Parts: sequence; structure tokens; C-alpha cells
Amino acid sequence: MTQSNAERIWNLVDARRADYEALSDRIWGMPEIAYTEYRSSAEHAAMLREEGYKVTEGPAGIPTAVIGEAGSGGPVIAFLGEYDALPGLSQEAGIAEPKPLDGNGYGHGCGHNMLGSAALLAATAFKNYLAENKLPGTVRYYGCPAEEGGAAKAFMVRDGLFDDVDAAITWHPASLTRVDDAKSLANTRIDFTFKGRASHAAAAPHLGRSALDAVELMNVGVNYLREHVPADSRIHYAMIDGGGIAPNVVQARAKVRYAVRSRDIHGMKALNARVIDVARGAAMMTGTEVEVTILSAVSNLLANTPMEETMQANLERLGPVPFDADDRAFAARIQATLSQEDIANDYLSNGVDERPETPLCDFIVPFGSVGEPMIGSTDVGDVSWAVPTVQARVATHAIGSPGHSWQITAQGKAPAAKKGLVYAAKAMAGTAVDLLGDPALLARAKADHQARLARKPYASPIPADVKPPIQPRPHDD
Repeated sequence: MTQSNAERIWNLVDARRADYEALSDRIWGMPEIAYTEYRSSAEHAAMLREEGYKVTEGPAGIPTAVIGEAGSGGPVIAFLGEYDALPGLSQEAGIAEPKPLDGNGYGHGCGHNMLGSAALLAATAFKNYLAENKLPGTVRYYGCPAEEGGAAKAFMVRDGLFDDVDAAITWHPASLTRVDDAKSLANTRIDFTFKGRASHAAAAPHLGRSALDAVELMNVGVNYLREHVPADSRIHYAMIDGGGIAPNVVQARAKVRYAVRSRDIHGMKALNARVIDVARGAAMMTGTEVEVTILSAVSNLLANTPMEETMQANLERLGPVPFDADDRAFAARIQATLSQEDIANDYLSNGVDERPETPLCDFIVPFGSVGEPMIGSTDVGDVSWAVPTVQARVATHAIGSPGHSWQITAQGKAPAAKKGLVYAAKAMAGTAVDLLGDPALLARAKADHQARLARKPYASPIPADVKPPIQPRPHDD
């Protein structure tokens, strides 16, 4: 992208920044967890209509998903947005102490209020760039709910919603600014429901078959399994139903939910089978039955070197996020609530040396920097298997702020967050302009993608009979 083109697309971002900063603030103020984002998706749909997009609501049978499309012809460039919140992370904005707000306890502790707003801002700037220059090309914004454990993008990929897309671009709020290194864990969420037989726990214990015993034995078995899995695999569980509150009744039903993660989808499927075997063994030991229900699943991220190099060039052309002294002062107050280990962890995971007295990231992580693997999961992974995909991580909060924390919620409406939001939109829109203007670059991105698929073909990690776990509108409860 020439300097003139870079400045033109950045100016188009700046021209609309105020409306999208306001959108981010509105989404922050209406936190909704996975598959309940009815108001948040409606806000995005209204913005899409205001900008002149053709809008499709409820794609893939998900009522809180939305797609906007503009332009015509090829290539088709997709921008991925999110807007779901998390439970237990309610927090007053703009202060450096934990102070939950009244209400349901939900909060944007991962910055998805910014994520969707910046992605839609980038898409709109690119749409306007196409129109002003009378260029062929289609821009598509995917409003994706339920990234936090709900795997909405994986359902959307499975339903073919990305089949005609040439490239996908997204970002995530972060402590340090860099091109994402395309490392994530494939992840399956599975419910294990054990069914036994109730009985008087004192007078007739021999007649009972304890579902709770089965859950506990399964947990013990999986704990032993952890010693014999690849080092980068992860297995977690949460008790969903302990069988009741009466200890003198043998529990006839109990449920535990597992998250099984592995470095790629192939390893995850193998590990799923081993965890399921442990559950069946627990059922055999206790004389109970077990029902196995896969709720959702996501794949690991697939890298794309040509697109990553292109996005890195855009970050370097932009320079660091333009934080000011007030931004740094608030970030320093947030850092005072963190441990030194929290702060060191951000540098360690990104493979860069610590910079003392730097509360906000004032640099760009060099391309290819490799840190200690501290990897989570994302449903962007499934999009990356369907289409060449690139993701930025852009500084929006104090270095060291843990993901899924009240500190990130507290910073979600701060001026620094808005600067990061606009910066991310510029980086994404600039990457799209590069892909549009250089057919050879897009061809290289597609060839890179196909070469990776040839080594390990993709199959959806979600079984064909599993439907999105749709939740009712709050007034339908």
C-alpha cells in the first residue's frame, strides 16, 4: 500500500471514529454473555443499516449473529467482530479498584465491546474506500456472538457462511501490540451426565447407585490422565449439578462439564476419546449410566504468513498506539493493583524484554517474536481453517492486566481503549487495502492456506447433530 493509500484509508477511519467509539461504550454498558447478546447484536445491526449495508440477521440459526455486506464483485474481504461479555466481571469504569455495578454481574472483561466496534469501523472505512474509488470488491462484516465458550464462528463455518470469502481479518484487545502468532488450543466443551439410583443413604445404602460418586471418580481418573497427555494439552472441569443438597440421599443424577484442549483439532479429538473412556469407566465402577453431550468445539488457529507480514507492515507504518500522559497515568494506577508477576507474564508470553516504567505499550512487538506458550482458545480458529485469516493484537489496556479480569472491564471505556480501537481499525482496513490492491499478495495468501490444509485437512470439530445452544431473550424467560 502506498503512503497516499494508507493515509486515505486512515482518514476514512478517523472520519467515523466518534460513532464507533460511542458504539463500543454502548456495548460496554449492556454486557451480555454467550448467546444472549440480543441488544448488542441489535446495536451492530442498526449501525450496519445506518451505513448502508445489506443486513442478514440470525445466520446459521443463531439469533444474536448478524452479517452486513456491501460492494460487489471480488475479492470478498471479511471483518470479524465480537460483542459477548463474561459473568462475574461487572466493574465500574475508569477507576483502579474493584467495584462491581448493580445488576447481573456481567462485564466486558475481555474487551469485546471494542473488538466488534473496531472491526465494524474497519469494514466501513474499507466499504467507503471501495465506493470512493469505484473499485470492485465486497466487504462483509460478521457479527459473531458467543466467542467465550460458545463457538459461534465454528457453527457459522460449519454452515458454509465463509465458503465464498477470500480473506478474513480481525483483532483482539491486548496489552502489547503485535500480529497474533496464530497459536491457540483446539477446545471441546463436553457435559457428562451420570444417572444412578436414589436411596436412603443410611438405611439402604446398598440399594443406591451414586451419580455423584461417578462424577468424583471421573475427576480423579482425569487427574491421573493429565500425567499422560502432551504437555500443551489442558483439561478443566466445573460441577454443574452435584445431585442435590441432602447428604442422606444417594444422588441419582449429577453432571460435570469438561473443557478439553489440545494443540490441534486432531490431537483434541484423540484426547476427547480418552476423557470419554474415563467417564465410562467411572460409570462402570459405580453401576451408573453416563450420557455424553458435546456442547461446542473450536479448532486451533491456522497461520498465514503472507497476511501476517502484510499486517505487520501496517502496524509498523502506523507506529505505536498514540497514548498520552493521562492514559499512562491511569494505566499506572491499574498496574498498582497487579503483581510484578502479572506484568512480567505479558512480556514473557510475547518474547520481548521487560520495559520498566512502561505502563502502556509504546512499541510494536517484532514480527516472529516467540514467547513462552501461554495459550487459550478462540473460535477464530475455525475461520482460519476455512479461509486465509490474520489477527492483530492491539494495546488497549495496562501491561499486565490479566485477561478476564475486573481491571480490563475498568479500562474498557477509557481514552486509551478508544485510541487502541481506532488504531486496530486502521491496521485492519490498511491490510484489506493491501489485499485488494495486490492480487499477487492475495494469491500467495491463498496458496499458503492451501499448503497448510494439504498437510492436515479440516473437518469441523462440532458433530453434525449438535446445534448452537441458543438462549432465549431475557423477556422470554
